[in-house]
Amino acid sequence: MQRVLVTGGAGFIGSHLCQRLLERGDEVLCVDNFFTSRRQNIA
Repeated sequence: MQRVLVTGGAGFIGSHLCQRLLERGDEVLCVDNFFTSRRQNIA
């Protein structure tokens, strides 16, 4: 298990990356300013 920081985590690619990292057991910190993304994308 790793601790991972994902910038842009609420965007299309970032949200899928966060989901995949969580599924493999990593601890994920998602940072996003929601300029071109949506809060609904964060699981």
